[in-house]
Amino acid sequence: MIWCSGWRLASAVSEAGGLGIIGSGSMYPDVLREHIRHCKQATSRPFGVNVPMLYPDVDKHMAILVEEKVPIVFTSAGNPAQWTAQLKAHGIKVVHVVSSVKFALKAEAAGVDAVVAEGFEAGGHNGREETTTMVLVPMVRDAVKIPVIAAGGIADGRSMLAAMALGADGVQIGSRFVCSEESSAHPAFKERVTQAGEGDTVLTLKEITPVRLIKNAFYRKVEQAYASSTDVDGLKVLLGRGRAKKGMFEGDLDEGELEIGQVSGRIREILPARVIVQTIVNECEKARQQLARQPAREA
Repeated sequence: MIWCSGWRLASAVSEAGGLGIIGSGSMYPDVLREHIRHCKQATSRPFGVNVPMLYPDVDKHMAILVEEKVPIVFTSAGNPAQWTAQLKAHGIKVVHVVSSVKFALKAEAAGVDAVVAEGFEAGGHNGREETTTMVLVPMVRDAVKIPVIAAGGIADGRSMLAAMALGADGVQIGSRFVCSEESSAHPAFKERVTQAGEGDTVLTLKEITPVRLIKNAFYRKVEQAYASSTDVDGLKVLLGRGRAKKGMFEGDLDEGELEIGQVSGRIREILPARVIVQTIVNECEKARQQLARQPAREA
């Protein structure tokens, strides 16, 4: 959710009864501190911060989280053992995002309080294994004793209920909130997401960091690079710097990285975060009641 989830979205989700998360991967340290303080002013409810550990200034980010007494930190894209103990020593709950059972077990051994089991349907940076949410969640649930949060391909109440049936204790939703009024994503990017159809996204650039993108002019250049057997250094040159900002924050739909999940094919409206949360909860309860009314089938 880099370039998409700042304090406005995080506070709106928390106010609506969810746990809003500030995406710090696109923020300089001073900007992160500003977003945390604005979020505290906008809501009295808990919120979290996601820290991708592959980004620069991660040590400065962690120091700010401790100083500002952020209650919950979601770590991703790195070794959870690096920061978990330090954060927990300051009373901070730590959740780590994983894409496999192997990494879930490592996260549990590192002492995290919960894991997010994220299937490869998810947008943005992702796992190389291409394990789907429906396969990954029950495998992780069976492997660890700590709470499991499902992510990837979840955008409504039906998918939320399905994730819980698979053993998840909760769900993490990203792509649906990109198309919220409070999202800091560029309006042109939001509109492009609502127009996405089945098959419009692809997981690529595994040699650098796997990322799911909407197919556009930049992606076609990546595709051509693979066709011509471009090496990793060449791919890095093609990627350059600031591609995600160019696409998602500045609205360059041709040359920017347009990071979004497969579930974008089901998103058709830009709504207030409060409405999105309420709708998902209501849909989940409706789906649960419908299942309860179905007659039991004899073996």
